[in-house]
Amino acid sequence: MNEPTAPFVQSALHVAGPQAARIEDLWWLMFWVCTVVYVLVLVPLLAAILRRRPPVVTPVPRPEPERERDIGRVVWSAVALTALTLFLMIAASYVIDKGLDALAHDEEVSIEVTARQWWWQVRYDGTPENRSFTTANEIHIPVGATVKLTLKSVDVIHSFWVPPLHGKLDHIPGQDNVLYLRADRPGTYRGQCAEFCGAQHAKMAFEVVAEDRESFTRWWDAQLAPAPQPADEAQERGLAVFLAGPCTMCHTIRGTNAGARSGPDLTHVGSRHTLAAGALPNGRGYLAAWIADPQGIKPGNHMPATNLEPQDFQALVSYLESLK
Repeated sequence: MNEPTAPFVQSALHVAGPQAARIEDLWWLMFWVCTVVYVLVLVPLLAAILRRRPPVVTPVPRPEPERERDIGRVVWSAVALTALTLFLMIAASYVIDKGLDALAHDEEVSIEVTARQWWWQVRYDGTPENRSFTTANEIHIPVGATVKLTLKSVDVIHSFWVPPLHGKLDHIPGQDNVLYLRADRPGTYRGQCAEFCGAQHAKMAFEVVAEDRESFTRWWDAQLAPAPQPADEAQERGLAVFLAGPCTMCHTIRGTNAGARSGPDLTHVGSRHTLAAGALPNGRGYLAAWIADPQGIKPGNHMPATNLEPQDFQALVSYLESLK
């Protein structure tokens, strides 16, 4: 099984980038304001409950004019304080929101992320063009670099969200949205679709792996390479099974005749941490289970079950596992 490069993180309060830090500041501001309001309401209520006396039926005296004025001052003071608090929170939200664009137009890495039901296609734009490549469900970025993400959708509205790095931004069919982010420390950060997009919305996750620039460059160079050649007879048979079966109708493996684009690119699928957009860890047993019964794991997805003879099935698993 492929292990993440650092402890798995998915929390808006465990920030690793400047935009997420701004969002965290706003969260804590709202938390403490709401806490103070809660206490100011609860303490008088508890005091009134504890001082409760048996009811006594007595005529209710008419309040004196001075007492009426005091009550009016208290009410209007409370209204003014509430309005001021809400205004300050709106102003803070506006300032934080404007600050989220501070990294715009300063990108070092450009990535196109296309959301599909229910997985993520990730294309790295390299210069020259032969430095570009496509992968799936896993985004690698260099620590300290500004990354431009162009968000697309080919079916319904999805939403890109990596809590430790940034807030949410929608993928809208027919419209490209742009998100800039930066990771300030290495780690593996879990992302999630944050907009209900169908039956398997909950199983539409991805990882952002932030690593030092040297490791990122090595990873990029490795991704540019075509799929490794089969290393033994079983893998050779697995490649033949892959090319002769329905797999080639949906998937690409660079360096072979498989070039379809409706499913994830499998050129280096063996090196990824997860399968099926975070639904399973990437290991031989999980890979076999996914190929044998994808509908049992992720009902409604577009991958059909693969019915093969046992030897062909094991050979196919061995070949796909070797694609690193």
